[in-house]
Amino acid sequence: MTAQRDYEIFEAGDVALQSGTVFPALKLAYKTYGTLSPARDNVILYPTSFSAQHVDTEWLIGPDGVLDPTRYFIIIPNLFGNGLSSSPSNTAGPFPKVTYHDAIAVQHRLLTERFGISTLALVYGWSMGGMQAYHWAALHPDMVERAAIVCGSARCAPYNHVFLESVKAALTADPAFRDGRFVEKPVAGYRAMGRVYAGWAMSHSFYRDEIWREAGFTSLEDYLVRGWDAAFARRDANDLLAQIEIWQNGDVSRCTAFGGDFDRALAAIKAHMLLMPGATDRYFDVRDNEDELGRLTSAKSALLHPIPSQHGHRAGNPVNNPRDQAFIKAEIAALLSRYAGIRS
Repeated sequence: MTAQRDYEIFEAGDVALQSGTVFPALKLAYKTYGTLSPARDNVILYPTSFSAQHVDTEWLIGPDGVLDPTRYFIIIPNLFGNGLSSSPSNTAGPFPKVTYHDAIAVQHRLLTERFGISTLALVYGWSMGGMQAYHWAALHPDMVERAAIVCGSARCAPYNHVFLESVKAALTADPAFRDGRFVEKPVAGYRAMGRVYAGWAMSHSFYRDEIWREAGFTSLEDYLVRGWDAAFARRDANDLLAQIEIWQNGDVSRCTAFGGDFDRALAAIKAHMLLMPGATDRYFDVRDNEDELGRLTSAKSALLHPIPSQHGHRAGNPVNNPRDQAFIKAEIAALLSRYAGIRS
């Protein structure tokens, strides 16, 4: 018996990708929360992060949450490669190279063709979701009112790229990786990937001060085993590689519209921009957002408010971390109320 699906599918048809390849019958999985207003102006777009599906990120949505579905119509589009939207695990044949630009193009079609939406009150994203939010603001400047970039950046920095190389190397060292793809579940590879990720994702002080104890772990090994060893095993390994490639090649300027000119891409942004890096994030470094801030020359406003947290990159996804959750909630509430009524 097939379990009932809690999301919808946008059938995009045969889509010409940025690479020049045509992806046949491309599918975008999405879920909505709340009610679209008659004016269609209460929309929040909330793209997914690395390996996440909508169910992993919807904890943030609720009347008392960061994003309120009683006031806003919230859409979570699942990023390609996450196992719900078109991914290696559900696509016959070789999976082509897909980019953030391809993802935003199909998400734009979803909003305009299915819902008739022309204005986004907010694009909110963490990590890879934040990179998508940046792409949205640059590629559709007249559509995006506000963008919140949480532990994300406008392009994948070299240090970030190296971090991902270490993750990829750990995963693909498993003997299940043959001829460029996984032929079975890489049990050892998943564990190795989790151990590498644990070192990068959390801060030095998180381990030094044993902050993992706040979540109920009894020892460092207990935290690593229960918190990281199987963290990625729920996802198809080929899907993980596809998303790593999207992440590493992320750059708002790498498209025909901007021709690789990073300054021009960021100068195209008109939205009210809120950059919220984690103060101790190791791979989406605060300094990258600081550099971007000065390039947002056409933005209606641009604020840099780092999350004062020892949780590293995870400060931006504080599922069981009330302090960081309260900080993000207050910042988003201020962003949504501060510029209420202002239109592009």
